[in-house]
Amino acid sequence: MALGLGACASAGPDSAAGAAGSQPGTNPPGVDGAPPGAGARPGSAPGGTPPESAPGTSNGGPAVELVRAHTGRPEVALTFHGAGDRELDRRILEALSKGGAQVTVLAIGTWLAEYPDAARMVIDLGHELGNHTWSHRTMSRLSVAEQRAEIERCRDRIDQLTGTPGAFFRQSAAQHATAEQLKLAGAAGYPRVLSYDLDSLDWTDPGPATVRAQLRKATAGSVVSMHLGHQGTLRAIPDILADLRGRGLRAVSAGRLFS
Repeated sequence: MALGLGACASAGPDSAAGAAGSQPGTNPPGVDGAPPGAGARPGSAPGGTPPESAPGTSNGGPAVELVRAHTGRPEVALTFHGAGDRELDRRILEALSKGGAQVTVLAIGTWLAEYPDAARMVIDLGHELGNHTWSHRTMSRLSVAEQRAEIERCRDRIDQLTGTPGAFFRQSAAQHATAEQLKLAGAAGYPRVLSYDLDSLDWTDPGPATVRAQLRKATAGSVVSMHLGHQGTLRAIPDILADLRGRGLRAVSAGRLFS
């Protein structure tokens, strides 16, 4: 899977290797490209307030879905679907670090299975790691047991590699989590499910200029869906970060955005 975080919404071409023969790095139209939500959905935590449990822990109840923050701070979270060629991914993460950005990578389990050092690469470069399911299948087409396995198998892989289950869970193949997925995520130890309000469209490989133009729509509190594994994303990063700075915005991890 080429990469994406963040908010890829389909199991088609963007699904991880091994998932229904899909190729990493792309998402079919109408999924990641669905119109983004205008703020937190009903039932999501205002301002990113987590459920009544300590950050990074779960009381076993349903997770809270986070779509955008309302802290008033001039920050945006760039979140990346974690898959793709490891060397290209490293270049993207290094460019972000050198540009002063901290981001959140929602890793796909099959990517971590293929590249066991990818988890440490994310963390060692100063970024945040989360769970984007084991194989990026279309969750809505799976049984409850299969959805649980997608969440827990990736969680266990992240824990094996880093000693923690990761900061957030993000559903695959949809912008928003279902009520069932919120229950499963909470039971798996994730009190917060990270959705997003802005799609960068980088998964469609539209060229750096289009990706840059999409990012100009980000406002304070936005959570942006982006993807590793795409050359256009790499080429767009310097201009994206310059644009954010020019508008007085900082690129931070989702953990920071919702703190």
